[in-house]
Amino acid sequence: MSNTIKLHDSWKTLLAQEFEKDYFKQLKQFLLNEKNAGAKIFPPGNQIFAALDFTPFDEVKIVLLGQDPYHGFGQAHGLCFSVNDGVKIPPSLQNIFKELKADCEVDIPISGNLMKWANQGILLLNATLTVRANEAGSHQNKGWETFTDEIIKSISDKKEHIVFILWGRFAQSKEVLIDANKHLVLKAAHPSPFSAYNGFFGCKHFSKTNAYLKQYGITELDWASSS
Repeated sequence: MSNTIKLHDSWKTLLAQEFEKDYFKQLKQFLLNEKNAGAKIFPPGNQIFAALDFTPFDEVKIVLLGQDPYHGFGQAHGLCFSVNDGVKIPPSLQNIFKELKADCEVDIPISGNLMKWANQGILLLNATLTVRANEAGSHQNKGWETFTDEIIKSISDKKEHIVFILWGRFAQSKEVLIDANKHLVLKAAHPSPFSAYNGFFGCKHFSKTNAYLKQYGITELDWASSS
């Protein structure tokens, strides 16, 4: 984790104490050990905090939670569910786009890059921010979850009228960190092909999100705005 890492100043300030805690120092050492052992880690170092760089704290309107970065070459770039331009759209993201089309009549994009969603205020946050190439879950339980739990809790505590989108059991386990009295929590099955037909398709989370934002005078999302 070098000085080339990009992280918006608003998050640097908010999370300053986390970076100094023992668990985070141990996490940094773990990542250094991985690198020294020759492991290929995704996303690239300067994109590990991309979600926090593209979506400043003050601009967060929606939090979409994922679990792990993609572990295939060229896929992960620091935004959950998103892939780089030119990369084949993964099955879960294909299903997200299908539901978006059914819900909001948005044409399915050619690219799976969700950067323009991030720039509109969607924090595309994975619970674990790194992964070893071709080894799903390989960086879980090393400290990232403590760090990202603090992000979720900080947003819940310090902001109001945020939409938290929790797809699948793992994401829904984070509901305990969220004050549902002042935020909207949307839950559905994961968009994976293994579960999408068990309640993801038809959840209408995209239109429900915009209806909630409009209710509180917050600019709605242009879901069609995709790279």
